[in-house]
Amino acid sequence: MKAQIDIPGKPARQIYSIKRRKTWSKILVNYELYLLLLPALVYFVVFSYIPMYGVLIAFKDFIATEGILGSPWVGFKHFETFFHSFQFWSLIKNTLGLSTFQLIIGFPLPIMLALMLNQVRSEKYKRFVQTVVYAPHFISIVVLVGMISVFFSDNGLVNNLITIFGGKPISFMAQPEWFQPLYIGSGVWQETGWAAVIYLAALAGVSPELHEAAIMDGANKWQRILHIDIPAIMPTAVILLVLSVGNIMNIGFEKAYLLQTPLNQPTAEIIPTYVYKLGLQQAQYSLATAVGLFNAVINIILLIAVNKFAKKLSGQSLW
Repeated sequence: MKAQIDIPGKPARQIYSIKRRKTWSKILVNYELYLLLLPALVYFVVFSYIPMYGVLIAFKDFIATEGILGSPWVGFKHFETFFHSFQFWSLIKNTLGLSTFQLIIGFPLPIMLALMLNQVRSEKYKRFVQTVVYAPHFISIVVLVGMISVFFSDNGLVNNLITIFGGKPISFMAQPEWFQPLYIGSGVWQETGWAAVIYLAALAGVSPELHEAAIMDGANKWQRILHIDIPAIMPTAVILLVLSVGNIMNIGFEKAYLLQTPLNQPTAEIIPTYVYKLGLQQAQYSLATAVGLFNAVINIILLIAVNKFAKKLSGQSLW
């Protein structure tokens, strides 16, 4: 309707043609920017969209010699096999439990850290603290798991301290109930400082005049944090929360797999590690693809639902 009002008397097809010419003219004018965008576009097409063709394996009994199109169609057979397997509910419980607790504990900590660092007035001390909390992010997962294995082994530093204070040594790597605390705690230690960077960037955009006006009105530090800093980072926090919830089933595979031992399997086996073992160790390609597709569908549903809820609640969303 708007196009018809702007260009009275023009038919819809002609209006569309005019709009298309304007779009192409804008692209030609800014072709340098689109050329910069091209490598990223090619990357995602080649490595993200074209491989979606392989999802067909989930609905077939894949035979490597026959290829994807030549393999027999079996419909939802592999999904039913997964749903009726004895590991289904334990995998869902372990994956959701680990992801949920990691989100509940790990999401607010970067916000708190950023708010605290933003209040530090000594630049030297602030840089020192930032360096200390950022550094763990650059430690590789393999090295991190090695550190956990050394510190929490039966003769490790933690058990030695427990013994010194009169306690009994704990087999952290062998007891299933300790898998989640080790996984979540190491993740918080490694990623909290790095995740705070984006909130510090948002806080840097807050006008000092707002704080000056609040001080003139008699507001203390807590009141300024509550009414100025937190509202300033809330849009960023909502977007990151939506992305985190939408990725809740895709918890990190590498660390979970490396922390697994034969004794902590009841709580350490999650969907990503299960897919890896099915597909690469047991060569059950169709079943592994079906489990991975189920996992992806759950993530998409959560992403759409949380995005819609966030839009209604705060007016901020991904789309």
